[in-house]
Amino acid sequence: MSKYDVIIIGSGIGGLCCGSILSLSGKKVLILEAHSQPGGVAHSFNIKGYKFESGPSLWSGISKWPTTNPLGQILKLLDEKVELIKYQGWHVSVPEGEFNLEVGQEPFKKRISLLRGDKSVKEWNSFLSAIKPLSQIVSEIPLLSNSPETMNFLEIIRLASKFIPNINLLPKINGGFGDIVDNHLKDPFLRNWVDLLSFLISGMPMHDTNSAAMASLFDEWFDPESYLEYPKGGSESIVKALVNALKKNGGELILSSKVDSINFSQNMASGVTLENGSKFISDFVVMNTDAWTSRKLIPREITKKWTPKAENIKKCGSFLHIHLGFDASGLQNLPIHAIHVDDWNRGITAERNVAVFSIPSVLDSGMAPKGKHVLHGYTPANEPWEIWENLKPHESTYKNLKEERCSIFLKSLRKIIPDIDNRIEIKLFGTPLTHKKFTNTSCGSYGPALSAAQGLFPGCKTPVKNLLSCGASTFPGIGIPAVSASGAYAAEQIIGNKAYKNLLKMIDL
Repeated sequence: MSKYDVIIIGSGIGGLCCGSILSLSGKKVLILEAHSQPGGVAHSFNIKGYKFESGPSLWSGISKWPTTNPLGQILKLLDEKVELIKYQGWHVSVPEGEFNLEVGQEPFKKRISLLRGDKSVKEWNSFLSAIKPLSQIVSEIPLLSNSPETMNFLEIIRLASKFIPNINLLPKINGGFGDIVDNHLKDPFLRNWVDLLSFLISGMPMHDTNSAAMASLFDEWFDPESYLEYPKGGSESIVKALVNALKKNGGELILSSKVDSINFSQNMASGVTLENGSKFISDFVVMNTDAWTSRKLIPREITKKWTPKAENIKKCGSFLHIHLGFDASGLQNLPIHAIHVDDWNRGITAERNVAVFSIPSVLDSGMAPKGKHVLHGYTPANEPWEIWENLKPHESTYKNLKEERCSIFLKSLRKIIPDIDNRIEIKLFGTPLTHKKFTNTSCGSYGPALSAAQGLFPGCKTPVKNLLSCGASTFPGIGIPAVSASGAYAAEQIIGNKAYKNLLKMIDL
């Protein structure tokens, strides 16, 4: 049996960040991935020259330096460069109207003025003023270098000294963002807009979304010089960079290798067994799996001691997906992104009420054949699992329901491309069953719905020695920046705080 320092189960962004940092530090690392390609949710697939994206579509804070984005910091540490295309605009379709909007403070203020008047602009200014000191605090605490599980007393004192002018704001950092909104925004459109942004970031409404995460987002998206980024070649380019960093320092990645169980010796994690019976020995095991999948890998006599029970953790909703390959002839000024909200009164968590679209070939022509466009659309974590869980993909009941539920996409797209139905060359629909199958997530969920109003996500430590977690089920939570940081925190637990800090000194963090 092969022996490793660390085995990582799952090659999502968190697992890849963890593995690449560990291999950089000199550890012998093996990443085992059940799927045929790495990246977890952040992956793509090719059909007839179309490269279809299936995961994250909004990227920012990767190319600029310095950056507060942990993924950007990790890529800098690993000396991996990804070609990024800068852009600013997206298309918005909401009950108040349809418009193109650029990131940045002034474009949104102009839109507020047109939609809601000067009184609402003043509200927004007051709101931004309240967020600014929070954003400054967040920028002073690089997420990558301040794991709450490893900070010592001297580091806490050092950080606290920076916050003396805003010491009263510290309790708000880890609270729900909705409390800040309640204190400053009365205008319905503005409240709905912030609720929508919160939902896109965390899969939960603003009162359950972490204030630090939103303060960071506002710092990036509403800065006067802000812009968004698209990795040329899609999310696959980010994944390739992390895999390259892993391998160039001696790390290994084995695909199509589903882990059946984690092995233990004297109550310590000691390796894994694959479904095909292969065994691997290691000093540490890191689970880049969701909370529910993780528990299934561990014997009951060990997991029964853990609290809270995984089955009692509330899940975010699942997704509907659409992938289109279509004729681009005669289409001008298509948006790279578009978002559609049907009815604010139903709430942003209501099923089939919100749809998000990305047409990456607008920026990167290599994503589709010449003269064509490729599109990915999804309903963001608001599709109920319960109506799908007992259906079989080959049955007509499933196929009919899929057509019916996914009709929201073409209905919304016709507002942007009126003749879209006549242009389509490839059309694929996805359901929570599809999402579960290809991302290996419980119920096809976005991850745990842990409210910021009730506390933080659990850290990377587990009650079992030498067994760690990273990814969307651990602190800092859901989203690319968060899972990237979680992977770094797990790596820190293994190589030690001192060695980890020395690595970060290489990039002046």
